[in-house]
Amino acid sequence: MGKLIVKDQNIPNPGGVPRINPKNPKKAKPNKAATIKNQLQSLKQLGQNNLPPKVESDIHTLTIVGQIEGHAVLSPKNKTTKYEHLIPQLVAIEQNEKIKGLLVILNTVGGDIEAGLAISEMLSSLSKPVVSLVLGGGHSIGVPIATAADYSFIAETATMIVHPIRLTGMVIGVPQTYDYLDKMQERIIRFVSNSSKISEDRFKKLMFETGELVRDVGTVLVGEQAVKEGVINEVGGLGHAMKKLRSLIDVDNPKAEKDCECTAQELEEGSCDCSSENEVLKARQSVIEALEGDD
Repeated sequence: MGKLIVKDQNIPNPGGVPRINPKNPKKAKPNKAATIKNQLQSLKQLGQNNLPPKVESDIHTLTIVGQIEGHAVLSPKNKTTKYEHLIPQLVAIEQNEKIKGLLVILNTVGGDIEAGLAISEMLSSLSKPVVSLVLGGGHSIGVPIATAADYSFIAETATMIVHPIRLTGMVIGVPQTYDYLDKMQERIIRFVSNSSKISEDRFKKLMFETGELVRDVGTVLVGEQAVKEGVINEVGGLGHAMKKLRSLIDVDNPKAEKDCECTAQELEEGSCDCSSENEVLKARQSVIEALEGDD
C-alpha cells in the first residue's frame, strides 16, 4: 500500500499552527496583549505608563543605594548594593571608549568597610572624570565613596554621618582585635583626608564627637556643613553635577577646532589664528623656499 502525499500546504498541521509558505512569508502582527502587559509592568514598577526614551550618551550613571553588601549576604528585606555588581561595571567603564565620564549618585546608609573601600579605590583610580552626588544620605563608608570622585556635590538637605567603625557579631576581646579596628579606621581616615580638603585630625575629631548623635559618637553633617568641613566640594543637585562633569569631560577631550576663514592679507602676514590655515601656509612657504633654492 502506497503512502499518502499531501501537496496542499494550507492544511494546518496537527499542532494547530497554520503552515507558512517560505516563498511568501507573512509579517508577524504586533501582539496587543504583550504590549498591554509591558505597559502594566511599567506602571507597576515605575509608576508611569510610558518609559522615557533611551538616549545615547557618553556619560554613565552609577547608583549606590541602600546598604553596601560585602562578603556576608544581607537579609532580602534590606535594599542593598552588591560590590560584586559594581566592580565589573567600573572595569567595563574604564575599557569602554564611548564612555567619557561617570556620575555616581549616593543614597546609602553605609555597609561593609572593605567593600566600600574597594569601590572608593576603583573610583579614585579611574582615568575618566568622576563626579559624585549625595542625595538623601551618604553615611559611614559612603563618605569615602563620595570623596573618591574628582568633584563631589551634596544636596542642601542631604546628610552625612561620620562615626567610628563598628563590628557586628561575635568579637574576641583581645588587644589584637582593637589593633585591627584601629588600623581599619586609619585606612578610612587617610583615604578621606587624601581625597578631600579635610585634615586627618579634624576628621578624627568629627568621628569621636560626643553629643551630636544619640546613643553613639560621631557627627552629622548636613548639606552646607559638609562643604564647610571640606568633605564635599559644593552644594548642588543633578543639574550642577551634570554641568561639572561635562566641563571635566571637555577638558580631557577638547573638541576639534572650529572651521575659520582667513583673509589673503592675514595669510601673507602670518597672523591667521586658524591652525589649519597656518599649516597650509607653512607648507606653501617651504615649497617656495625649496624652489628659490634650486634657482
